[in-house]
Amino acid sequence: MWRVSSAVASHPGLRREENEDAFCVRGDLGLYLVADGMGGHAAGEVASRLAVDAVEAFIEDTRHADVERTWPFPYDPKLSLDGNRLKAALRLANRRIAAAVVRDQALKGMATTAAAVLVDAGAGRITVAHVGDSRIYRRRAGQLAQVTHDHSWVGEQVRAGSLTEADAKRHPWRNVVTRALAGGDDPEVDVAQLDGRQGDLLMICSDGLSGVVGDDTCQAIITAAASLDQACADLIAAANAGGGPDNITVALIKIDVD
Repeated sequence: MWRVSSAVASHPGLRREENEDAFCVRGDLGLYLVADGMGGHAAGEVASRLAVDAVEAFIEDTRHADVERTWPFPYDPKLSLDGNRLKAALRLANRRIAAAVVRDQALKGMATTAAAVLVDAGAGRITVAHVGDSRIYRRRAGQLAQVTHDHSWVGEQVRAGSLTEADAKRHPWRNVVTRALAGGDDPEVDVAQLDGRQGDLLMICSDGLSGVVGDDTCQAIITAAASLDQACADLIAAANAGGGPDNITVALIKIDVD
């Protein structure tokens, strides 16, 4: 049986008046989610909040599901039940954003990224899903490694070998995402299953952290912190020390095995 502990913190950064990030940390559901809104004029804040609320509600509604419960989306037999739940939840969030734009045309153009972790502590399973460039990392044996691939123009160029990670951080198109929850067609959602071991730690963050603070620095901060709450605070402080150009949200989830 796993014991799961968590912490989360969010900050608008030093150059933005509004915080367009949103998050959900529900240990009772095993759901941990970060969304980074886009669109400006508070529309990004609306998109991220709509997405988080939609995902949280769907995961809660299906928490006791023992059948193929993904309506209105087809069940994908290649994925686990939890994988299907997350995929359907994110697609439902996309439709909620579309409906909001229909109701209020002033919201047209809003969108959000989303990165989610679903932990089944009883079964010892971790499912992750994401759309956009909000990231999920896993720290194991003192090493922090990204487990998602950025759906961004620079991320695609890095994977193709056309840009280095350092170049990507400075590139003028570094904020251009190639996938998002934007109210259009049902988005492609990347879903993966992770194994869990004693002491594993998962980090979910918006690019206000990952775009400013390097992976090695994040790892050192987490290792040095006396608690998960302190680690979140120190990570945000590091992003702000680096200029705080964007909203910053980070959630940490630690796995202990009885």
